[in-house]
Amino acid sequence: MTPFPRRLFVSGIVFLALSSTLLAQTPGKKAELKKGVRVAVVGDSITEQKLYSRFLADYLTACYPDLDAHIVQFGWGGETADGFSKRMDNDLMPFKPDVVTLCYGMNDGGYSRFSKSTGDRYEKPLTEIVRKLKAANVTVVVGSPGAVDDYFYGRGPNQLEMTERSKMYNPTLAKLRDIAHKIADDAGMPFANVHDAMVDSMRKAQTADHLGPKYAVCGADGVHADANGQLIMTTAFLRAMKLDGDLGTVTIDFTGDSTAENGHKVASSDGGKVVVESSRLPFAFTGDARATSGTRSILPFLSFNAEFNRFTLKVKNAPAEKLKVTWGQESKTFTKDELQKGINLAEAFETTALSDAFAKIDTAVNHQQHFQTFMIKSVITNHRGLAGLAKEDPEIATALAKIQERLWAKEDANHAAVRALVPKTPVTHTILVEKAE
Repeated sequence: MTPFPRRLFVSGIVFLALSSTLLAQTPGKKAELKKGVRVAVVGDSITEQKLYSRFLADYLTACYPDLDAHIVQFGWGGETADGFSKRMDNDLMPFKPDVVTLCYGMNDGGYSRFSKSTGDRYEKPLTEIVRKLKAANVTVVVGSPGAVDDYFYGRGPNQLEMTERSKMYNPTLAKLRDIAHKIADDAGMPFANVHDAMVDSMRKAQTADHLGPKYAVCGADGVHADANGQLIMTTAFLRAMKLDGDLGTVTIDFTGDSTAENGHKVASSDGGKVVVESSRLPFAFTGDARATSGTRSILPFLSFNAEFNRFTLKVKNAPAEKLKVTWGQESKTFTKDELQKGINLAEAFETTALSDAFAKIDTAVNHQQHFQTFMIKSVITNHRGLAGLAKEDPEIATALAKIQERLWAKEDANHAAVRALVPKTPVTHTILVEKAE
């Protein structure tokens, strides 16, 4: 029997308090996510890594299945806001997005100290992108650039020490953050403060005893965050979308009827044992407590579970002061008071009874987004170079249109394959609460 760490129980309150500053910097404008919403995730090589874009798709698909959200990532390595402004009409607009998330600035800053010309080169194209999308009735979540790693950025022979390198470039990225924030405010659009979210979690993680400065949050190359850092990015964009994060509640009553709500229902109950049918899944994490390649290691320094991943268990009329909760293959011990108030199953249990169903969605999303990169970068974007010939030759124009039509049909089929994994037949799982030994 594994005791339940008290820090997990209080983390919701603690991390909501810690994140209050970040939340205060997000304007009141909300990204409207209506049923059938089409979301485009746009950015540079950090987006093309297909990590935070995948996590966003996983979350909107598994945690909010009723949205029927269709997510396409348009990441392009080495790109700046100006580069995207030149391809957005050809590459993005045929998707007909309802919401677009933007994350530029890492390359726009030139990896040097900030100057007025640096700001201008970023501000002008980003403003134009937002203007054009707003004119097309698209909600734009204007994301700031992320951050560079305090330890790993610029480390190597004949280079400045990391403290000098990161102290030089993170202030540049912070200046670009402020520009992006102003653009969002001026356009009445949501702002995602990716930079501060990454810096805040990085500083906490790299001073933690069990991790230390060599725990890369912004990537082992200092720039391209692994899964841990990209979950931070995901959190920043979800904040801007203002999703409530309440993924359901199961209430076990030892002397009355047990209930479930918000995407879950009780199939049967017997004392402290309930069989639950869930058509909504909590976000599932990967890796161990130290791995940067997984999402679990960053959780103690990030408010993701408290803000967006609350799958709550409450217990009424418990028969003992200490109780063991078994869910899936794990058991945890809680006090009667803790269970009466409610504990977050998604946070307390490392591998949940719903993790396998979530992993299948993640695998399908990963396949889908790799096709999206091929479709956009290898084919569709190159059609711009044939625009002149297409004007001269109707057959070429027809052929190009047919190619795009077939590629987007394939993308729609991939989207349908992802949607087919959403539990239309609810996932059945058992929660058992009994006296702790």
